[in-house]
Amino acid sequence: MSEPEKGRTDDDDPLIREVRTHQARRAAWERDGEASVGRRLAQIGVLGWIIVAPMLGGIALGRWLDGRFDTGLFWTAPLLMVGLGLGGWFAWRWIGSA
Repeated sequence: MSEPEKGRTDDDDPLIREVRTHQARRAAWERDGEASVGRRLAQIGVLGWIIVAPMLGGIALGRWLDGRFDTGLFWTAPLLMVGLGLGGWFAWRWIGSA
């Protein structure tokens, strides 16, 4: 085996970090047990709103801009897609931290 680099700690190694994260999650699962059905349903509901809320915001902003500048769906459609992208990104981050 090779010598570790000077100045480098175990915390710098992504594999060791992931193993520690997995161990911490496993210990929390053993301590707390499986989540209830109600909690899982609540998580699904929150996940839905995390995705839908930015989309609704994009639609609202787009409709306001289209009404103000009389542009049909020029702003609504792209801002809906931006909201969908943001909602997907927020959901991805939320699932990753859960």
